[in-house]
Amino acid sequence: MTTTTRRRVGVAGAIVGAASAGVAAAALAKRLAVGRIRLRPDLEAGEPFGELRGREHTLTTSDGTALHVEVDGPEDAPLTIVFCHGYCLNLESWHYQRRDLRGTHRMVLWDQRSHGRSQRGTADDSTIDRLGDDLAEVVKEFVPGPCVLVGHSMGGMTIMALADRHPELFGDRIRGVALIATSAGKLAELTLGLPALVSKAVHKVAPTTVSMLGKRGSLVDRTRHAGSDIAFLVTRHMGFGDSRNVSPTLVDFAETMIRATPTEVVADFYPALMNHDKLSALHVIDPVPTAIVVGDKDWLTPPEHSRAIAAALPRARLTEVPGTSHLIQLERPGPVNDALRELIKRVEL
Repeated sequence: MTTTTRRRVGVAGAIVGAASAGVAAAALAKRLAVGRIRLRPDLEAGEPFGELRGREHTLTTSDGTALHVEVDGPEDAPLTIVFCHGYCLNLESWHYQRRDLRGTHRMVLWDQRSHGRSQRGTADDSTIDRLGDDLAEVVKEFVPGPCVLVGHSMGGMTIMALADRHPELFGDRIRGVALIATSAGKLAELTLGLPALVSKAVHKVAPTTVSMLGKRGSLVDRTRHAGSDIAFLVTRHMGFGDSRNVSPTLVDFAETMIRATPTEVVADFYPALMNHDKLSALHVIDPVPTAIVVGDKDWLTPPEHSRAIAAALPRARLTEVPGTSHLIQLERPGPVNDALRELIKRVEL
């Protein structure tokens, strides 16, 4: 090997070594950052996340998909509260609301198809309209009398799809609605907190990127599980408005739900979310008492989306919670529970 060749090899080796050291240093810094966060005082460390249980049922829908359903609270309560969770979450995301209401109200909580313990649906059936039909079947099977529907994010869209496809249920069977951190449409126009040109570029490549990731779902899922520290930091920053003070145990709980959702499911539902447009169906909801709740730092379904819903529902009561992001029912359960209890009182009058 000539002197020149040895020099080149040496330089290349140094570059590779420096790059490897940089990656290792970044990984170490990440672990130290997460470690410091986890060592902070954690008021929620003893909270039994994921441990609340009700009476478990399985509902087989009209297209043969098995949905996991839990009924909680007193069976003889005159009013049932039906909870519809969001994208990449499951029924456990209603932990604080379930804990608050289970002593006084009958509740129905269900995992939307392909989420939680419900059966995977097909890509063709991963639509908001199909979720609305699923909700109609849940109400028919598990709600013996009047009920209030509560939906977060995609769950709110599910309620709007129900209004569009089954308007006859509203007024008699469905007496009230809570729409939490959700949207009636135009999610494809979100800036995601980015500059306009960057946001436009992101939206342009996102569908292809998500589809590609979905086709390699198994490989991506293995990577997601390996990168749990990164996922912790991303969930902490994006899901919670007050990320510096949020409980590490709560972040872990939320991140575990998100990570448990297969990448293929994320990809299957992504087009449905981007194409969601149910503003014209909101008039069906208008006659019943309605609560709208959103965090003012919600980057996924920003406050202007809730304001647009409120404009279409003039009798609805809108609550904007300061310093709070998309996982509002977990981050700030107090204001959310207050809004639900106030809604229930209006329904029970």
